Amino acid sequence: MEKNNEEISMKEIMGEIEKSMKRIYEGDIVKGTVISISQDEVLVNIGYMTDGVINKSELSDNEEINPGDEIYVYILKVNDGEGNVALSKKMADEIKFWDKLQEDFNAGTKFIVKINEIVKGGAVAYINGIRAFIPASHISYSYVKDLNTFLNKEVNVKIIEFDKNKERVVLSAKEVEKEEVERNKEKIWKTLQKGEKRIGTVTRLVKFGAFVDLGGLEGLIHLNDLSWKRVNNPSEVVSIGDKVSVYVLDFDKDKNRISLGLKDVAEDPWKLAVAKYKTGEVVEGKIVKLLDFGAFVELEDGIEGLVHITEISEDRILKPSDVLNVGDKVRVKVLEINEDAKRMSLSIKGVNDSLSEEISKYNDNDEGVTLGDLLKDKFKDFNFEK
Repeated sequence: MEKNNEEISMKEIMGEIEKSMKRIYEGDIVKGTVISISQDEVLVNIGYMTDGVINKSELSDNEEINPGDEIYVYILKVNDGEGNVALSKKMADEIKFWDKLQEDFNAGTKFIVKINEIVKGGAVAYINGIRAFIPASHISYSYVKDLNTFLNKEVNVKIIEFDKNKERVVLSAKEVEKEEVERNKEKIWKTLQKGEKRIGTVTRLVKFGAFVDLGGLEGLIHLNDLSWKRVNNPSEVVSIGDKVSVYVLDFDKDKNRISLGLKDVAEDPWKLAVAKYKTGEVVEGKIVKLLDFGAFVELEDGIEGLVHITEISEDRILKPSDVLNVGDKVRVKVLEINEDAKRMSLSIKGVNDSLSEEISKYNDNDEGVTLGDLLKDKFKDFNFEK
């Protein structure tokens, strides 16, 4: 009778012990404590009636584990045939990494990855051993001619496509950079002021001017605002990649336009034009542009005047190019100066009128002054060799 009571007591005790132990199933991920480490396996206490065993092949590569460490493990088998629970830390890590990536995707988390491979259509990076793809169009906000320049470089990315079942992860550095650019744009719009100077980088050259990046926001320097002298092509003044100090001339946020100037307002040659050039004066200049209605003559850097077609010759001409060429040096008479509008009206045929006036004065002169004496200053700088 006592023997039966002892058997019942042992069963009850074992039952109570079994009840106190948590139930585990294949495919579960549980937390355990490393008990010991041998050459081939790691023994782990997972709070079950028997300890769990991790074969060395189920550890992540080059992973260091020490007795007392708390780790997450994946239940491969509840009984490996020897009474132990077969575990895998590698699979537990991978599953938890995928769960973490799902959270990062949902939250739009940004993180840094290293470009390990350049493949067709993009690049490959690894996140805790999980392969992720970066399309070529998303490797940078800027145009990239050669993807190989990114090999082994670190980039800041976010997940833009995620499918845990298909183990598909797509990253984008472009989206992260775009967010930064948009923040910088808004900051520039809030602080932009007319007349201020800013440092920028020349990004594009077009026929009508040069585009300059002010730090996420582009502005245009029109040809007329590159220099006080005439500019036919922006490449005469700047090159792509140049760091330039520019003036903010005007801006319109609604139209997303910023007008910039490279030439210094303080050096405006027109401020001295009225004092330097007088109406009726004959001066020498160079033909810089021919149009149907007239010719533009440059008197000095930044100072040009228009000779209307009716002021070119006493003879009737159909177009200025019939008698003039770009680059010709000509003597012109100043008809009118408009400092505010930065305009000057000139006349070529008027030079002959001035000469006639001088000859008329000579004819009326009683002091014996010769015609050569009278006109020597008029022709001292004139080049007769054409």
